[in-house]
Amino acid sequence: MKNAFQRFLSAAAILAISLALGSCNPPNYPTGTIELKYYATGSWSVTVKPAFGCCDSLGNKFDLYYPTNLGAGGFLHPIITWGNGTNGSAAAVDYLLRHFASWGFVIVATEDKNTGAGQTILDAANFMVGQNNNPASIFYHKLNVSQIGAVGHSQGAGGVINAANKSGGLIKTVIPLELPAQGWCILNLPTCADSKNLTSGSVFFIDGSADTLISPPIQPPGTLGEQSIAAYYDAVPAGVGKVKGTLIGPNHNDVTGQPDCKQAAFPCVNGVYGYLGYPTAWLMYQLQGDSYAHGAFVSGTGEMFSETKNWEIVASNIP
Repeated sequence: MKNAFQRFLSAAAILAISLALGSCNPPNYPTGTIELKYYATGSWSVTVKPAFGCCDSLGNKFDLYYPTNLGAGGFLHPIITWGNGTNGSAAAVDYLLRHFASWGFVIVATEDKNTGAGQTILDAANFMVGQNNNPASIFYHKLNVSQIGAVGHSQGAGGVINAANKSGGLIKTVIPLELPAQGWCILNLPTCADSKNLTSGSVFFIDGSADTLISPPIQPPGTLGEQSIAAYYDAVPAGVGKVKGTLIGPNHNDVTGQPDCKQAAFPCVNGVYGYLGYPTAWLMYQLQGDSYAHGAFVSGTGEMFSETKNWEIVASNIP
């Protein structure tokens, strides 16, 4: 009887500790098993090389994040080209880019601080294709140049759409984070993103619920054009894979969290946490053929639709 009582106390203590630890989880901590898997750091150690090479079409250098043990086991690394927000930098999203690289991706970021036109983002992708073909490069024959994605924040979110539209199919998937409504680029119309021009590949739109000023999730009444994530999503042509979701809590610059808001740009509410899991899962599904990750995005039944603590206004056409 005493031993049984002691076992009961031990189990109760373990449960109490588990509940206490659970309460210490950061904001936007995953509630689904798929998101939780890709929220965790991947298995690859990461090397960071600012100003690795030169140059894009405007003379900017490229910053790189990549798996340290390139090509281990014969693996060919997919490429992700990053688009900075206005006056942004790769260093400002260091935590996010390291996370992507830990899952086997090579990340290239132009140092251009005005990436909305998309050309310098595309230049960065082409630079890495060149590195793969250069016998003197550490990336020689270690990259999967048929699997290239683009991820960008704010102005860079529009930039990755423009880069994909200009790429002739080179860029297979894009993730625009906090994509500004078209009204924000009214003074520089050539940089306006238009998702109806995405005629191939796939796209995953993400915004934060507090970012209603710049990236509203729902179209404001009486407005014309693509002035919300909903409108951008609806404009994507049939035949192009698409998903959208609003992360509950974050504002425009939470993606710059390191990982929390202490060193982030204003405004930041929660930090980068919510941008780790499903974006990584999407890239794994789209660029590494990960069937488990695919289960998060299936229309109506994917895990993302049931994670109502962290995600809302979710839509998908993924079968």
